[in-house]
Amino acid sequence: MNTPPVCHWSVRQIVPPQTHMKLLNKQNDVRTVSLTLNMNLTASERLTSDSWRDHIHLSSSLLTDCPPLGLETLKIDDFQLHASSMRHYGLGPHRGRLNIQGGLYEDDLYDGGWCAGRNDPLQWFEVDARRLMKFTGVVTQGRSSLWSSDWVSSYKVLLSNDSHSWVTLKNGSRDLIFSANREKEIPVLNLFPKPMVARYIRINPRSWYSSGSICMRVEIMGCPMPDPNNYYRRRNEVTTTDNLDFRHHSYKEMRQLMKVVNEMCPNITRIYNIGKSYNGQKLYAIEISDNPGEHELGEPEFRYTAGSHGNEVLGRELLLLLMQFMCQEYLSGNTRIRRLVDETRIHLLPSINPDGYEKASEGSELSGWSLGRWSQDGLDIHHNFPDLNSVLWEAEAQKWVPRKFHNHHVPIPDWYRSTNATVAVETRALVSWMEKIPFVLGGNLQGGELVVTFPFDRTRSVTALREATPTADDHVFRWLAFSYASTHRLMTHASRRVCHTDDFAKEDGTINGASWHTAAGSMNDFSYLHTNCFELSMYVGCDKFPHETELPEEWENNRESLLVFMEQVHRGIKGVVRDVQGKGIANAIIAVDGINHDIRTASDGDYWRLLNPGEYRVTVRAEGFSVSSKVCAVGYDIGASSCDFVLGRSNLSRIREIMQKFNKQPISMRQRLRQRRLLDT
Repeated sequence: MNTPPVCHWSVRQIVPPQTHMKLLNKQNDVRTVSLTLNMNLTASERLTSDSWRDHIHLSSSLLTDCPPLGLETLKIDDFQLHASSMRHYGLGPHRGRLNIQGGLYEDDLYDGGWCAGRNDPLQWFEVDARRLMKFTGVVTQGRSSLWSSDWVSSYKVLLSNDSHSWVTLKNGSRDLIFSANREKEIPVLNLFPKPMVARYIRINPRSWYSSGSICMRVEIMGCPMPDPNNYYRRRNEVTTTDNLDFRHHSYKEMRQLMKVVNEMCPNITRIYNIGKSYNGQKLYAIEISDNPGEHELGEPEFRYTAGSHGNEVLGRELLLLLMQFMCQEYLSGNTRIRRLVDETRIHLLPSINPDGYEKASEGSELSGWSLGRWSQDGLDIHHNFPDLNSVLWEAEAQKWVPRKFHNHHVPIPDWYRSTNATVAVETRALVSWMEKIPFVLGGNLQGGELVVTFPFDRTRSVTALREATPTADDHVFRWLAFSYASTHRLMTHASRRVCHTDDFAKEDGTINGASWHTAAGSMNDFSYLHTNCFELSMYVGCDKFPHETELPEEWENNRESLLVFMEQVHRGIKGVVRDVQGKGIANAIIAVDGINHDIRTASDGDYWRLLNPGEYRVTVRAEGFSVSSKVCAVGYDIGASSCDFVLGRSNLSRIREIMQKFNKQPISMRQRLRQRRLLDT
């Protein structure tokens, strides 16, 4: 539509040229959005009524770094969002949150933004902060939709203390109009000439995409005003008593923090790297154990990874907080942490995709939903593993399992290991790491949702977009997922608002990955099918890149879950498979009756098999040894039950050993020679 005949001010126009913030879009081109202040306007030019001046005050200080109010993080409740009209409920004001994702179909109950019921300049979107705030700016996006293109290209901002009397931000005597979006996904930040103090803020669209409608996703920037009487304190507000480094860390700062933790706890930590990123940045991990650098017989190996999608930053920071916390608590004598460290070899890899993080870190509210997700060479690292599901399922269809094809440790196809395969260098480093260390349990931290997913992540049916596809260990995976979700502060909360379109709280905060959306070559499926490790994905927050002021609360949300999930590595059975001389047997197959998925012993002959409480008949096989079976019981308390095996040599292997020792031919061959001699005579 045509723009109203009033003075227009883009962000670029209201600020001096010397200060800029780079905003990268999904195609990695660079636009420059200016963010500084125009101090030429007087207060009298900005305020137009004495009554307004009594209620709304301009700060005399320069703009401070105020955080988002919390539309994206859901700190702002649905009832605090209002609008002049809406097209239908799925496009109501409660959906007008920055980075919210729409459903697959139009007119969905969970659609991708607020859309006005009419396209005219009288429409508005309103946020009630429920307290006096110093508003400093607005971030906008268009509607998230696969089928429609809708966005607002300019708007006014109005402020109020009572929601009845409104004053428009002015440029002198004329209304100030901000330039907004030119497409629907890239967030655009507009800062006010000066911070404005009020309770209510309205965005009044003035122009919009000519082939679309008035639709917006919004975040408001602002700082709460002083509250000496604690009158406005949020209900259920969470604070932390942990003395940790609650801020976002660049690659260099992350490396330095890990070094500080290592120096604080040199006896239980070790820093190493598993490889390099596409841009040559080392993929650092920290080991936490009572004997770092060594695999101890009978001690399980656990891993947490984060940042496979570089823009999902919360997991990265949670692991940095976790390593600080465990070091501090170990030094202070926390018995729970000491037991976990003494009995487990823990590996934390906070940033799988540091190249992607650098793109996303241009600005937490400006990076959008996708920027930085992929590796530098454009690959989704989490779904860049070989698709072993189809290999196993084809073998099952041909009835090759278990005689011709194992139901576990599925080999990687030769093409995948070739140098010209489309495989990220980060993925190759992860595969090598996973093959080298006998991990038992792992969790990869992701962002943008509140749910724990477990294998399989790919549907058996090629045509199905989502379909429950359980593993042979489905009951174990469901327990592992629930152990994290149930101890998270929000995941299973029945009254919590959905992040985007799926209400996972109805499923106890967990879901089979293929039931959510099918994806081949996931890290979780690969880990289960190629190694002994049971891997799950924890989506730890609706906001992929929360403001650092949110980190203390996010730490409290996830701290107990992170610890409880690690403790699950001690659930099930464990033991050592030895020969009669007491030497450990490597690569022995551990099979549990009724579960069509086996595991293998590590190089020292030790093994760990995750199982739920109950009694199980366990059978051990190893090449050259006789088969052994016994019943092993798993209790309800944390602590794996010991179930050792001693295997004797099989008769055939003994014969072969004797014959090899005395350099004699097989009996069958000697008989043939005798027969030939008799015939010759």
